[in-house]
Amino acid sequence: MDIGVPKEVRQHEKRVGITPGGVRLLVRKGHRVFVQSGAGEGCGFLDEHYQAVGAEIVFDAGEAYGRADVVLKVTGLIPEEYELLREGQVIFAFFHLAAAARQLVDILLKKEITAVAYETVQNPDGELPILVPMSEIAGRMAPAIASHCLSTPAGGKGILLAGIPGVPAAEVVIIGGGVVGYNAARSFLGIGAHVTLLDRKVSVLQRLDSLLGGHLNTMIATRHNITRVCRYLDVLVGCILLPGARTPHVVTEEMVRSMRRRSVILDIAIDQGGCVETSHPTTLGDPTYISEGIIHYCVPNMPGRASRTSSHALTNASVPFLLDFLEAGEERALVENRALAAGVNTYRGHLVNESVAASTDMEAVSLESILGATKR
Repeated sequence: MDIGVPKEVRQHEKRVGITPGGVRLLVRKGHRVFVQSGAGEGCGFLDEHYQAVGAEIVFDAGEAYGRADVVLKVTGLIPEEYELLREGQVIFAFFHLAAAARQLVDILLKKEITAVAYETVQNPDGELPILVPMSEIAGRMAPAIASHCLSTPAGGKGILLAGIPGVPAAEVVIIGGGVVGYNAARSFLGIGAHVTLLDRKVSVLQRLDSLLGGHLNTMIATRHNITRVCRYLDVLVGCILLPGARTPHVVTEEMVRSMRRRSVILDIAIDQGGCVETSHPTTLGDPTYISEGIIHYCVPNMPGRASRTSSHALTNASVPFLLDFLEAGEERALVENRALAAGVNTYRGHLVNESVAASTDMEAVSLESILGATKR
């Protein structure tokens, strides 16, 4: 099968859809891989690195899309890429369609694109195997970003996360005890911050308490408790996830107003719409803004700050699914691999993810029913 790897065109996005190591595996299986010149340059993978493992270098995005049956991207499509799509193509990417422009959903349906959204590939046990490494990266870089935003030159409070003897550590509040929340908590605790984590489930809090040696303060994520912690925090990390669905606002504008001035919000849920009412997407080039006197960091492609690590992690997680798709064939792979099937958001002109449909006020069709009709 022919596979295209275009260069990412979203502002300041330097990750690449697959590393040379991943391309080597595809070529060895007999697939042709067309990599747009410069696609990996931003994370240190040069054209010659791809050529050395058997890829063919093409010189514009039109050719990378035009020669491909399957396209490998990192982020979802932006309008300038819509016209490059070939009818019936398969695209693997982090689409986040619940928070994307309706126009993108319409284009995917019109061109009968099979959109495999990495963020909704989900194992039967609920694990999100391709999203997990991106979440780990986002959680682990949260203290570095928060530290910068709190610094005096950045307009912050001018406090040190860890404090020193005689001066208390910063108060960090994390909402959500998933992969991002755990990694953020571990990293903030590791540098000496005072950390409180809130989640709706006692079982999640118990697990994190055990994993982190009892050093983490925990609370149930009720409206009362969220209101309470907002009044004293220095840093808020929002990391709620409902797979495929738009994130609810659990931190209201009123709660933000109650925060002490120049506190910091990292809304890591912004790729699915954000969990803070005053949040709106920013970019890696211009990542922060001030609303209600509070510094907001709301970058949807936050792991792109570590483009090389992220590209390796994405390849590690996605290539097994990609190989299954390519080797078994589209229909058989989607019937036999339930995790991969869960990642399909649009299929041959149909919206097949119920969470995306609910978030976009559209109707979903069951992928199983389409595949069953095709087999008959």
